[in-house]
Amino acid sequence: MSDKFVVRPKSAEKKEDKSVVMTLRLDKELQEAFDKLAAQSDRSRNELMCMALRYALERLEFIPNSE
Repeated sequence: MSDKFVVRPKSAEKKEDKSVVMTLRLDKELQEAFDKLAAQSDRSRNELMCMALRYALERLEFIPNSE
């Protein structure tokens, strides 16, 4: 299995039923990278960031302090 975050041009797919609005601060270079990818993939920056966050959560390993 590849660990790459794969993005394909947008196709007709089901929209999520629920969403929330939140504020996020990020480095300018990240914003520019997501803007460039959004233009190439016909997806919104928001949609791509949600995909990336979901990808990270699915692969995240949390290691608690052993105190």
